[in-house]
Amino acid sequence: MRRRVAIWSTLVTLALGAGAVAVASAGPAAALEPDLDNPQVVATGLTVPWGLGFLPDGSALTAERNSARVLQLRPGSAPATVATISGVAPAGEGGLLGLAVSPTYAQDGFVYVYFTSASDNRIVRFRLDAPQNQQVILSGLAKANIHNGGRIAFGPDGMLYAGVGDAGVTANAQNQQSLSGKILRMRPDGGVPASGNPFPGSLVYSLGHRNVQGLAWDAQGRLYASEFGQNTWDEVNQIVAGGNYGWPTVEGRGNDTRFRNPIVVWTTAEASPSGATIDGDTLYVAALRGQRLWAVPLDGAGGAGTPVALLQGQYGRLRTVERAPDGSLWVATSNRDGRGSPAATDDRVIRFPAVGGPTSPPVSTPPTSEPPTSTPPTSEPPTSTPPPAGACSVRWQVNQWSTGFTADVGVTNLGPARTGWTLSFTFGGNQRVSNAWNATVTQSGAEVTARNVSWNGALATGATATFGLQGTYSGSNAAPSGFRLDGAPCTIVSG
Repeated sequence: MRRRVAIWSTLVTLALGAGAVAVASAGPAAALEPDLDNPQVVATGLTVPWGLGFLPDGSALTAERNSARVLQLRPGSAPATVATISGVAPAGEGGLLGLAVSPTYAQDGFVYVYFTSASDNRIVRFRLDAPQNQQVILSGLAKANIHNGGRIAFGPDGMLYAGVGDAGVTANAQNQQSLSGKILRMRPDGGVPASGNPFPGSLVYSLGHRNVQGLAWDAQGRLYASEFGQNTWDEVNQIVAGGNYGWPTVEGRGNDTRFRNPIVVWTTAEASPSGATIDGDTLYVAALRGQRLWAVPLDGAGGAGTPVALLQGQYGRLRTVERAPDGSLWVATSNRDGRGSPAATDDRVIRFPAVGGPTSPPVSTPPTSEPPTSTPPTSEPPTSTPPPAGACSVRWQVNQWSTGFTADVGVTNLGPARTGWTLSFTFGGNQRVSNAWNATVTQSGAEVTARNVSWNGALATGATATFGLQGTYSGSNAAPSGFRLDGAPCTIVSG
């Protein structure tokens, strides 16, 4: 562990102690601390990257505010344009803003974006294999040169949340009938959820906001939001359904019992907080005017200790921070937004690996769209002593770090040709699957089931289907056993 990270860990511990906050466990947070001395520049030469989300293969998508482009980012590769959003009208703080990947992307392939058009702010969704087909799921949100909000994120409940600014009309933040100055909660198709929203028939989840640009959930499902103040106090709030956060009556903390107080406040010079993400017991907030990354220790009960400033002045204005599936922390700068002093390589997206994790993400990344039908499946020779007809062989290759791992799996069909397949196996330790690609993976206890996706269901005799998964473990990461293809036993071959 590098010295700076060790010092930062100590500061966070002291910050919690100073606030007389008890923390039950810091296990996940300590395991996934970002190695701030080992930055990896993923992309340069961008213009105001705003939204950032991850695909199941570990690559990222980012939305450029002014160009209306959605770019795919992979470490070591040049950014690739995968979509251009029609109807974007960038002006002031508006343009192509938030981006979110569907939590059921493996099934529906949807990517969501929030943007400013000529008449309003709106949310659309599209698929990377048909980016020209953009479906509007919510429109009519007030637009302005300032305070467009724009952050969207899926919660652990599968609902889509959106931070909507007051668009410069402060009174609308207290008007329950207006969607301005609110956090909205909606179904993935834009409709009002059947339950969970505080006001019947309304998308409004919380009100009294000036300009929310960060949304993040902790392990208990609590929502936190970062919010721009006006002249005095920026905020982090713990969001509850129906909560009123006071704007424009209160900025920062107040003594009015009608409103909920923030759990953290900063001066506007220290923060101007935009994107936010949670890793373990730490909320990270990207600061624009403050030109730093804030690490906010969470107390496990909806409150916070004293924030610690990281990366201060090193990269300029920071717009977005997101935790990647491999535990690394990705940060996007915003130095070309008209308010910064851009370096020659700005704007940038920078990856900080997790301490104890891989320095770079897995190199065997799967495709983001269906591979060409002309690509033949990879074949492997059978073992010297072939298993019985109808069985299979399995190759299990693992890359692991302190509490996490990725596995590349190859399943070779040694029986009759199949039009679909299901591979089952049993973990040998305390492993939990958190992500998968090229297969739909479910887990019940130690039992895991992987089913083909649309493009790799056909499996000829002697052909191999490959997929990958990511997971966590405690204790030993013992290899799985009991592999079965459609119920028939398989043998394990060396990688």
